[in-house]
Amino acid sequence: MAKGYRTSQVSGWWRGIRARFLLRTLCGDLGDELGCGIRRRRTVLGVTDTVLRALSDAFGLGEVRDRRFLAHGLMNRNWRLVTTTGVYALKEITDVPLPKARRNLAVLVDLAREGIPVPVPLVDPSGDLVVEVGGHGYCVLPWVKGEHLQGTDLPLDQVRDLGALLGRLHEGLRRHGPGPVPEQAPVAKVRDVAEADRAAAALTSRLPNDLVSDFDKAAAEVLHGRRGLLARYADARPDGEAPAGPYGWTHGDFQYRNLLRRYGRVVAVLDWDRLGVRPYGEEVARTAQVQFGVGGAFDLDRVAAFCSGYRSVIGLSEGDLADAVKRLWWKRLTDFWQLEFYLDRQDPTFGEMFLTDEVLLNWWTDRADEVQAAYAAS
Repeated sequence: MAKGYRTSQVSGWWRGIRARFLLRTLCGDLGDELGCGIRRRRTVLGVTDTVLRALSDAFGLGEVRDRRFLAHGLMNRNWRLVTTTGVYALKEITDVPLPKARRNLAVLVDLAREGIPVPVPLVDPSGDLVVEVGGHGYCVLPWVKGEHLQGTDLPLDQVRDLGALLGRLHEGLRRHGPGPVPEQAPVAKVRDVAEADRAAAALTSRLPNDLVSDFDKAAAEVLHGRRGLLARYADARPDGEAPAGPYGWTHGDFQYRNLLRRYGRVVAVLDWDRLGVRPYGEEVARTAQVQFGVGGAFDLDRVAAFCSGYRSVIGLSEGDLADAVKRLWWKRLTDFWQLEFYLDRQDPTFGEMFLTDEVLLNWWTDRADEVQAAYAAS
C-alpha cells in the first residue's frame, strides 16, 4: 500500500455532518423533501398513445392494456407494458447513442444461449433491435419477475454465487463481446490533486452564498472536508494510468439496481448501456463497493465472499485487485460527479448520493488496510 494511504481518525467535521444530516436524509424531513422531489419530477413523464401504437406494430406487441412508468431508473425512461401478447419492459434510450444501444443489445442473444440470465430483446420485422419513433429510440424486452435486493440483504452463499456469476459473465463476453478486445490494455485517467481541488472550489462557488437549505450547508462542509483529505493524501496517488491485471468486455454497471432476483438467484442482468472494455479488477472493485458499501461502511465479510466467488471462476491475483481497489478509492476521492449531476440537472437523487457516498469514502479511508484484505479473499 502506497505511503499516505493509511488509516487515520475520521475528522470532527464529518462526524457532525453524519450525525446532523445523514439520518435526516434517510429518515426525516429532508428525506421527505428529496423523495417528493423525485416523485414530482418523474410522474409527469409519459409515452403517448401514438408512440405506443407505432411500437406495438413494430415489435408485434398486440393491444396495450396497461402501461406503468418505472420511476426508479436514473438515466433512461422505462415502462412496464401489459398487452394482449404478454408483459414487456419498454425503454426509451436516452443515455447512449442508438448505434451503441443496438450493438449492446445484440450481445444478449448469444449470452442467453449460454445460460447467462439476460433478457432477449425483441426485434422488428427487419431484425432491428431499436425502433425510432418521433426522433427517439426504443427497445422492448420481455418482462422478468423479480426484485432488486441490496448486497447486504443477501446471505453469504448467495453473495459468493453473485461473484461467480460476474466471472461467468466476463467469460461469456470473452466469446460474445461486440468486437475484438484491443491488444493494448485500456488506460484510466488518474486525476491529480490540484485538478480535483480546483473542481471542489468551483463546485463550492456554485452553491448559494447564503446556504439556506440543509443540503447546501452539508454540501459546503463536505467540499471543505474533501479538500482537506486531498491535501492529506496527495502522495497516495496511484502510479501511472495503466491498471494492473487482465481486461476485456465488461457489463459496466453490475449492481443491485440492474439485477433481478427470485428464489435466491439472479434471474436477469439488466441495463447494458455501459458495456465496454475495462480491466476485470475495475468491475469487481466497483461492484463490491456499490453492493456492499451500504450505510456508510463496507460489509467486509460480503466483500470477501463476493471476491472469492469471482476468483473461483477468473484468476485475478491479489496484486491486480489491490491495484483496482486503490484506483477506485482514488477516483472516489478526486471525483464529484454526483454533485455535478445534482447542480446541472436539479435532480435530488444525485444530491443524496453525493452525501451518503461521502460517509463511505471517509470510513474507507480510515480503514484502507481492512478493505484491501477483504478484497484479497480467495
